[in-house]
Amino acid sequence: MTFRENVSAILHYQSFDHFPVVAFGYWDETLAKWAQEGHISREEAEGYAQQGDNSPADQSVMKRLGFDFNWNSCKKTSNLLFPAFEKKVLEEKPDGSQIVQNDQGLIVLEKPGIVSIPAEIGTSLIDRKAWEELYLPKLQWSEARVDTEAFAPLADLAGREIPIGLHCGSLIGEMRNLLGVEQLSYLWVDDEALYIEIIDTIANLAYRCAEAVLSTGAKFDYAHFWEDICCKNGPLVSPSVFKEHVAPHYRRITRLLGSYGIDIVSVDCDGWIDLLVPVWLENGVNTMFPIEVGTWNGCIAPWREAYGKGLRGVGGMNKTIFAKDYDAIDAEIERLKPLIALGGYIPCPDHRIAPDAKFENVQYYCEKMQNLKL
Repeated sequence: MTFRENVSAILHYQSFDHFPVVAFGYWDETLAKWAQEGHISREEAEGYAQQGDNSPADQSVMKRLGFDFNWNSCKKTSNLLFPAFEKKVLEEKPDGSQIVQNDQGLIVLEKPGIVSIPAEIGTSLIDRKAWEELYLPKLQWSEARVDTEAFAPLADLAGREIPIGLHCGSLIGEMRNLLGVEQLSYLWVDDEALYIEIIDTIANLAYRCAEAVLSTGAKFDYAHFWEDICCKNGPLVSPSVFKEHVAPHYRRITRLLGSYGIDIVSVDCDGWIDLLVPVWLENGVNTMFPIEVGTWNGCIAPWREAYGKGLRGVGGMNKTIFAKDYDAIDAEIERLKPLIALGGYIPCPDHRIAPDAKFENVQYYCEKMQNLKL
């Protein structure tokens, strides 16, 4: 069986012959460090930084480590701002930091040498006038959003070794990226109609893009959404608002996917997602990813107990263990074993591997997982 066939069997509670060891990429700084330490080549590190997940560079690094494939193997369309805003430096600070309007119109503070998410200062989407003049024109459907030639090879499943997903975009996470967390929160109170219009506009565009791709005859093993709308204490949006105004769009898109035979639909959302899990599940999203462990101990087990086998998962392996030692890795694998036994679940680092990870620890994890006795 191919990795693709094994993944499908696992997520459908069927028999399989190999449990895949799945990756989810790395920080660019991680590979730069490993190149300096001599574990990988500079060309591999730079290639991954330029080309990303499942590129030849990524495949080479995964082979060195012992991963079978990178789960983040989705094909995308241009389903948000088209074209994006031009990045502009609005102000230079004496310490070298810059106030920048990024490609999504968000105003952020970028500091030299800092690679984490920039601090949000404001947004260009300040009111309805800005929405209608600056954003709405960039959120119109056009056939140029979908490169049909790029999807043509996906019509043939012969020789496909790994699962390939259709990225269906984001129904509210990207809205947060346009507004910022603070303005996203205020907008619901200040202009409820605009809040709903933005959701509807982005979601309808996501539907049109998915519809256009599927109509090409391209075949996918799963579909995928990205949200990232939760933090360590829960959702950044009201679950009731999410259920009323976002969930129907999920249902519409997942029904479209189902009509093309796609029955595994995953969502990438970090943080403590428990309050949104039942809403996703009720509306056709059945696979949680990356199940970030965090300080809140995210885990598939309580969800499975609450919602049954209709809920699947990929992720949930605590990536911070890679900074520790072999004993810590052994303990993490022991923690994962009963979760794997639940079925419908594939462990994977719960986010990209960070720069504090030791190369030999990741190799050790992969070796142990390759020889895992279930």
